[in-house]
Amino acid sequence: MEKHIPKKGLAFLFDLRHASYIRKWFTISLLIGIVAGLGSILFYWLIQEVTRLALGTGAGYFPPVPTGEGGTTVFSTITRTWMIPIITTLGGLISGVIVFKFAPEAEGHGTDAAIDAFHNKGGAIRRRVPIVKMITAAVTIGTGGSAGREGPTAQIAAGAGSALADLFNLSAHDRRIALAAGIGAGIGSIFKAPLGGAILSMEILYRRDFETEALLPSFISSVIGYSIFSMWAGWTPIFGAGTVPPFNHVRELIAYAILGVLCGLVGIAYGRSFYAIRNFFKIIRIPNWVKPAIGGLLVGIAGMFLPQLLGTGYGWLQFAIDGNFTYLSIGILVAVIIGKILATGLTIGSGGSGGVFAPGLVIGGMTGALFWSLLHNVTNIVPSSPAAFVVVGMMALFGGIAKVPLAVILMVSEMTQDYSLLVPSMLACTVAYFVTSGSYLYENQVPTKVDSPAHKAAMSVPLLKRLKIIDFMKREVVIISPDTTIQAAVDLMRKKKVDAVPVLDDGRLVGIVASRDVAIIPRKDWPDTLAKSAMKRELILGYDFESLHSALDKMTKNNISHLLIVNSRHPNILTGIIAIKDIALSYENYKEDLEDENALINQ
Repeated sequence: MEKHIPKKGLAFLFDLRHASYIRKWFTISLLIGIVAGLGSILFYWLIQEVTRLALGTGAGYFPPVPTGEGGTTVFSTITRTWMIPIITTLGGLISGVIVFKFAPEAEGHGTDAAIDAFHNKGGAIRRRVPIVKMITAAVTIGTGGSAGREGPTAQIAAGAGSALADLFNLSAHDRRIALAAGIGAGIGSIFKAPLGGAILSMEILYRRDFETEALLPSFISSVIGYSIFSMWAGWTPIFGAGTVPPFNHVRELIAYAILGVLCGLVGIAYGRSFYAIRNFFKIIRIPNWVKPAIGGLLVGIAGMFLPQLLGTGYGWLQFAIDGNFTYLSIGILVAVIIGKILATGLTIGSGGSGGVFAPGLVIGGMTGALFWSLLHNVTNIVPSSPAAFVVVGMMALFGGIAKVPLAVILMVSEMTQDYSLLVPSMLACTVAYFVTSGSYLYENQVPTKVDSPAHKAAMSVPLLKRLKIIDFMKREVVIISPDTTIQAAVDLMRKKKVDAVPVLDDGRLVGIVASRDVAIIPRKDWPDTLAKSAMKRELILGYDFESLHSALDKMTKNNISHLLIVNSRHPNILTGIIAIKDIALSYENYKEDLEDENALINQ
C-alpha cells in the first residue's frame, strides 16, 4: 500500500523529498549558501556598526583589525578608558535581556547549540533563534565582549538550513544534513575559508568521527556563501597573504612538537575554565538576564588595562603574525593568554552571545608568539619570523581542544592563504589533540556516530537483522470478532492496555481495529458500530521467520504501530503480534545482555 505524504510550502512546486540526490542537495545547498552569505554580510556589518558606535564613539577606542578587513599596524590609544566597563556592561545587559526574553537557546556559543540540535532535536532550530543570535552576538562583540563570530554565524546558517528543510518537507535525516551544511556555509563564508568550513561541518559534530553525508552539500553551500560574502567584503584572506615563511628545516619539527604540547595544555585550561565559569554563573541566584552584564563588567575592567582582551582580537593576532611586538611584550603575551581565557568564559559563560573559535585562535596564536619569543634569543632552530609559530599555534590549540584538527589546519591555511606549514601544523595539531585527550570545548559533541541519538536507529540495524520475530512477538493476543461493537473493543483495549486488536472470524484473520481507527468514529456511535464496519481489511503482515529489522521496516514504511504475525504456510492463521515499542524494548534488553556477557568474558 503506497503511503500518501502531504506536501507543504514550496514542496507543491518542487517535491525535493522524493527528488534525486543531486537535484535535492544542489537546490537545498544553493539556497543555504545564499542565506549564509547574505546573513554573514548583515552580521559582519552589524558588528562593525556596533563597534564604531560603542567603542569608537563611546570610549574613543578603535580596535585593530587584520589585513583582510582593512587593518593597519597602528594601535590607537583609548581616549576615554573609564567608559570601557560601562560599555561592556551595557552590552551584556542588552544581550541578556533580548536572549532570555525571546530565545534562551541563543545564549552561549552558537556552534554547540547547533551540534545539540543535530544530535538531539532532529536538526530543528526555532525560526527566531538565528535573528536573536545575530543581534545579541553583534551587541556582545561590538561592545567589547571577548567572543568570536563563528558560533553565531554557524547557528544563523544552521537555522536557515533547518528552516529550508521544513519548507521543502524533508525528513529529519535530511534536516540534519541541511543543518550541518549550514554550519559549513556560515563559517566558511565569514572566515573566507570555504574548504575548511565544509570540512568543519562534518568534523565538528563528533570527537572521533565524521558526518560524511554532509560533505558534498557543505561543499556547495560553503562555496556559495563564501563567494557572496567575499564579493561584498573583498577577496583578501583575513590575515593577508605571503606573511608566513616556508617550512624547510626538519630540525624545527622538535620546536613544533613542543608547541603542540604547550597548546594542548593551554587548550585544556581554556576548555575547563570556560565550563567552570559557566557552571558558576548557573548556580548563582540572580536573574539570568543580569548575568551577562556582570560578565561584561568584569571583562570591561580588565580591558581598561589590557585592551587586547576586547572583541575578537584578530587585529592583535595580525600584529603578532607581522612581527610587531610593540604592544606584545613577553609579559603582555602571558597576560593576554590568561586574560583571554578568563574573559571568554566571563563573556559567553555568563550567558552572553558569541563564539569560542576566535578567542581560541587568539589564545593559540599568542601561545605560539610567546614560545617563539622565549626561544628566539637562545636558539637558532626557529625561523627568524614569528609568523609560522603564531599560525601553527592558532591551529594546534583550537584543533586539539575542539577536536577538529583537519578542519582548522585547512581554515587557518585559507585565512593566511599559505599551505607551506602543513607538515608542522599536522604534527602540532596531532600532538595537541592527544594531549587534550578527554578535554573538550563543545560539550554536545559525541565520540562517534554510534553514540549519537541521530544515528541510533541506523547503528541498530546489524543487531536487529540478527534478531527474529518469533523470539520476541507476543503469542497471547487480545482478539475480537467482526460482530464486536466498537464500544466493547475500546473497553477491551483500555482494560488490556493495548492500542490495537486483531479481528478473527472462525479462527481466520480478517482485519484489525486500532485506536486511531476508532478516533474518527463519533463517540455516540460506538455502541452501535460493529468492528467489521470499522476494521482495516488490507493488512500488512509479518512472518515469524523474519527479522526484527524487517518488521520495523514494514511498520515505518506503512505508518503502522503494530504488525500482525501469521504462519507462512497459512497466512490467515494469526500466530502473534509485535509493536514498535516491543522491538525497541527487545533491542535494548538484548543489547544489555550482550554487554553483560562481554563484561563477564573480559573479567
